[in-house]
Amino acid sequence: MSTVQPPRQDTNLEGRVLVSPALLRAGQHVVTALLLVIVVLRALSDGSSLAPILVAAVGFAGWYVAGFIAMPRAHSQRLPLWWLAILVLLWVAGLWVSPEFIWLAFSLWLLLGHQLPLLPSALWSAVVYALVVLAPYLHHGHSDVAAVAGPLVGGLFAWGISRGYLQLEHDAKVRSNLVDSLLRAQQEMTELQEELARSQHAAGIAKERTRLAREIHDTVAQQLSSIGLHAKAALTAADAEKTRTALQRIDELSGESLNDLRRIIAALAPAELDSQALTGALERILANYARDAGLTTRLHVDPGLPIMDPSIQIALLRTAQSALSNVRRHARASTVALSLEFSDHEVRMDIVDDGVGFNAQSALDAPVSDAGGYGLTAMTRRLKELGGGLEVESAPGDGTALCAHVPLRMAKEDR
Repeated sequence: MSTVQPPRQDTNLEGRVLVSPALLRAGQHVVTALLLVIVVLRALSDGSSLAPILVAAVGFAGWYVAGFIAMPRAHSQRLPLWWLAILVLLWVAGLWVSPEFIWLAFSLWLLLGHQLPLLPSALWSAVVYALVVLAPYLHHGHSDVAAVAGPLVGGLFAWGISRGYLQLEHDAKVRSNLVDSLLRAQQEMTELQEELARSQHAAGIAKERTRLAREIHDTVAQQLSSIGLHAKAALTAADAEKTRTALQRIDELSGESLNDLRRIIAALAPAELDSQALTGALERILANYARDAGLTTRLHVDPGLPIMDPSIQIALLRTAQSALSNVRRHARASTVALSLEFSDHEVRMDIVDDGVGFNAQSALDAPVSDAGGYGLTAMTRRLKELGGGLEVESAPGDGTALCAHVPLRMAKEDR
């Protein structure tokens, strides 16, 4: 009998909500690499010396990569300010070598907007913009409108992207914290529901015990007390008539006590378990079933089956009765096999027939009959109340296999 496992849920919510910031960070690295290539190619095309250009470019790239490799994995962790200051100085040194290093200002604006608070990032971005505007003039002695307006637009765009990147990280952290809070609240709610269920169960047990104590006190105990009084009267009677009257009354009271006890016991357990264990009850049920339905029945019980809690015996017995009733009414089977097995933690009852089979899922979804029918849904409810369950494997033409399982609890645990 296969066991259906619930689908595994992906709880790595923080990783999912930080996907967008991670992509932006990767995009920033790609842009920086492309700008470095552009700087080197344009500087060489202008006839600049190769060695200073490569030294400045490699120094900038090496310090940039070293900073991000040394940074902790947390996406929102900011880099040290001294690292950022050295990176800006390396960029300024590159401007001294070639004005083409102004292309890397875009990457600096991204870093400044992300790594610094609002006002310092705006001020230092303005300083970088001023250097970008001055560099062509200092190298060539002239500048133009494009050299002023182009970096201004690019700087504002890069700085705005970096501030949006920060907001995105903040929103992702807020969402992650909210998800964690919801998961904790759900866990607490589940624990509260379980505690409430345990409290209700304990209250039900106490109420039933109180009812039984009152029932026994008001009937059997009173009758036994009366029997004792009449017995004493019979022993001290002076004539035979009084003795006969007292004995007659004792007989009447004992009969009433016996009837009351039978009524109380009948309300607690099914008649099949009053005088015999679950195995004997199943043997008798199968024998009667074979005689009435004309089927071949087989019973297998693990040796050494322990004396289980009465609630478990009742649940398994009622499940067997209902399953056999379903086989008789619907399966058109010739053989029914019932096995009762147990382990250290669970008792399991399998009922297999060679009948016509049916659609198991549709039957499990069907409601309990208003007329009192005990279908698969009702069997499942009874077993789930004890922490167990019901599994059914069947298909049209393939017979049916039913497995009822509940946690094993010995009768002594309730004593």
